[in-house]
Amino acid sequence: MTVAFLGTGLMGAPMCRNLVASGAEVRAWNRSTDKAQATGAWVAATPINAADGAVACIVMLSDGPACRDVLFKQGTAAQLKPGALLIVMSSISHPEALEFATIATGMGLRWIDAPVSGGTPAAEAGTLSIMAGGMAADIEAAQPLLEPLGRVVHIGPPGTGALTKLINQITVASTIATVAEAMILAEAGGADPARVREALMGGFAASRIMELHGQRMIERNFVPGGPARYQLKDTTAARQVAIGLGLELPVLNLAHQLFTDLIAHGGGDLDHAALLLELRRRNGLTD
Repeated sequence: MTVAFLGTGLMGAPMCRNLVASGAEVRAWNRSTDKAQATGAWVAATPINAADGAVACIVMLSDGPACRDVLFKQGTAAQLKPGALLIVMSSISHPEALEFATIATGMGLRWIDAPVSGGTPAAEAGTLSIMAGGMAADIEAAQPLLEPLGRVVHIGPPGTGALTKLINQITVASTIATVAEAMILAEAGGADPARVREALMGGFAASRIMELHGQRMIERNFVPGGPARYQLKDTTAARQVAIGLGLELPVLNLAHQLFTDLIAHGGGDLDHAALLLELRRRNGLTD
């Protein structure tokens, strides 16, 4: 199977490497060619070159507008083999997923929105949580390509994978905010945040966010795995869906405002665990 892989950034590069290691014939494209070269795939000069006659295309670009530009405005999707699988694993909004699915199926392609969760450690280990929206037969056909990347759960029809990723992201955003508050309260009250985290990991407060991002907060290690600006993109998209459904989600709104303020104070390219810095700023705390 000739597979086009578009986007070999922080998440895409290890995903592409795992796909190459599985034995797939992969043509990789990235705006920065050196990042594609490091995957072991054949490097295409353009996304159109990567997609030419491919039976599947995996997309891991930054956002919905980037996907629209590369796939449809530049004509990349039109170069795929008729009936090819178009698997968009980028975090795109629910309306964008529905729109792109309609365009893709109108072109005779098989659409899957399959965003992921787990961050760069899971991308490297091939243990991502993959939330797939699409037709059951198409999900089954895509299994050989998706299984080297992680665990696939078929959520439902096109668009439901993207919706599930937004649900994942609002859960992550609000939990990061809560863990950051816990670290600040521990410090202000005279408790060692590292010991507090250790104790909480043994009870109901335990979570992957507490485990991984709690440690990042303690170490002040904000080298991006998931940049804060991407988190804001997702909370923005989730709020738009909620408004469209007539829902009031106050915790989502608060997390969205906190990330908005973090980015306004220069934290957009830091890991989303850097929300700690915004809460410390609000409380007049300095390291």
